[in-house]
This record gives sequence, structure tokens and C-alpha cells, in this order.
Amino acid sequence: MTIYRSTSDGPVPIDPASGAGSPRPRTPWRKAPFNALRGGMVGAAESVPGISGGTIALVVGLYDDLIDAAGELLHAVRTLVSGIVRRTGTAAGLSALKGIDWPLLVPVGVGMVVVLLASLNTIAPLLESNPVPMRALFFGMILVSIAVPLRMMPNRFGVLDGVLVAVAAVAAFFLTGLPPSEIADPPLWLVFLGAAVAINALVLPGVSGSFVLLAMGLYVPVQAALHDRNFAFIAVFGLGAIVGLSSFVKLLQWLLHHRRQATMAVLAGLMIGSLRSLWPWQSEEGALQAASGSIVLPLLLTLVGAALVLSAMIWESKQHKNVAK
Repeated sequence: MTIYRSTSDGPVPIDPASGAGSPRPRTPWRKAPFNALRGGMVGAAESVPGISGGTIALVVGLYDDLIDAAGELLHAVRTLVSGIVRRTGTAAGLSALKGIDWPLLVPVGVGMVVVLLASLNTIAPLLESNPVPMRALFFGMILVSIAVPLRMMPNRFGVLDGVLVAVAAVAAFFLTGLPPSEIADPPLWLVFLGAAVAINALVLPGVSGSFVLLAMGLYVPVQAALHDRNFAFIAVFGLGAIVGLSSFVKLLQWLLHHRRQATMAVLAGLMIGSLRSLWPWQSEEGALQAASGSIVLPLLLTLVGAALVLSAMIWESKQHKNVAK
């Protein structure tokens, strides 16, 4: 896995030989198929309750670049809208749009959406019909993935880092253990707030947006609104998602650039706590249970999941070394 250090210009990859780094160049279009594949892996993760796309983005080496590209996009849109509203012209906004890393953002976005839609008809039904083996597979994947943010720390792991990991793990464990609730007719202000909070699960490893909506009682109402084409509900939800994501992405971008050590510790803790939702043996209400029945297949699938992620980490590390040569 690529290891970065924090600088005044943001995180840069460390050259193991020299200990120095140089700013990452813009993504060339020739890497579009590869980035679409990585985006597809993120989309597949989003189709599985309990797995955050942010976790997979970390594993495949997309996390920093995606957060930076999203921050650039939000800044460009804000600049463009501001120029139109204030009648100062669109030159600054259009210039900012040109500076976005489109060769990364477009393929990743397309791959994410296409695979997410396909996975909803494949992975989700498998998880529903075979919950124990499927959760065992994902448990192994996330268990090994915890090493990713720890390896991306610019400095050695310290006592404060351990505290942050523990606090974040407890918070994620509590969040994923909240019993689902449902509000028959939620007020629009709650819909706005729920969307603003849940959308950030897209960029936080270890946090699933579906769990947030379930805990707030909005999961079923959101599904019903989409099915019934309740445009007022959908518009408020979309607005809340835009406001929440635009606010949080800029904060996360700043944290990755200026407080990277602590941020990676928190992300690792969130991933540890999220393992609760992927424990293979659970009741229908989500209560944890002791292992029962044959544990051979779940154990093997856990090892397979761990091996898959470990292979991805090794492959990504080799890719970085090839680029550095």
C-alpha cells in the first residue's frame, strides 16, 4: 500500500529510498479502464450493508485522490454558482472545472454506478439468502483492510493514535449495533438532516449509509419515496446530501492534508468497530450470536476474503514501486 507523508501541499507518496516525495501528477486518460475497475470495486462494496465504499477505496489506493478530486469539484461548482449569482462572470468557475482530475473522477464514477446497480441484483440477494457465509467472506476482507490506514500513517503509531483508534472503534461498534427503527411520515427537516449525515458514509471507511438511515428510521421512507416518485421528498433528500457531502469532504480533505496521522487512526478505528455488522452469526434483529453449526465453510471464506484484500494490497504496492522507478 502506498504510504504518504503530510506536507504543506498535502500528502505526497514517500520514496522508500530517499524518504522524500513529490506531488502526485494528474491521472492520464490511458488509465481510465483501470480506474473504472477500481471504481467498480467501490460500487460493489456500497451494495453490501455493513461495508463502506470508503474502505475499498483505501484498499485499492483511491482514497486520497478521490477526496481531493471531490474537493476540487465542489470548489469549482461553488465558484461557478457564486460567479453567476453575483454577476461577476463564469471565467473563474470554468477555469476551476478544467483543473479537476476528470481522467480519474469520470471512470471511477462510471465504474462505481454501473457495478453498484449490477451488484444490487447479485450480491445483495446472495447476502440475504446466505447470510453466514457471505458475512464471513466480507469479515475477512475488512479484517485485513484495517492494516491499510495504519500503513498510510506518516509517523510511527503512538499512544494518542491508540486512543483515537479505540474511541472510533467503540463509536462504530455502537452505531452498527443500533436497532433499526422506522418513522411512518418523517418531517422534511429530518429527511434533510438524515441525508446530510448518511451521505458521508460514502467517504468514511467503516460506516455504512444504510445503517445510518436505518437507525434514524428513514431507510424504508426513502425506499417508498423513490418507488412512489415523491419528488418533494427526493428533492429535500438530495439537497441534504449535497450540503452534507460538500461540507464534510472539504473538512476531510483538510484533515488528510494537515492532520493525517490522527485521521488515519480514526479511520482504522471505524473499520475495527464496523466488524460488528459483519460477524457471521447474527439474529434477524442484528444481535450477535455464538458460532453455531458447521464453522468450516465460514472460516474458509473468511480466509479467502482476507487473501483477496491482501493480494490487492500487494498488487497496489507493486504498482506504486513501478511508477516510482
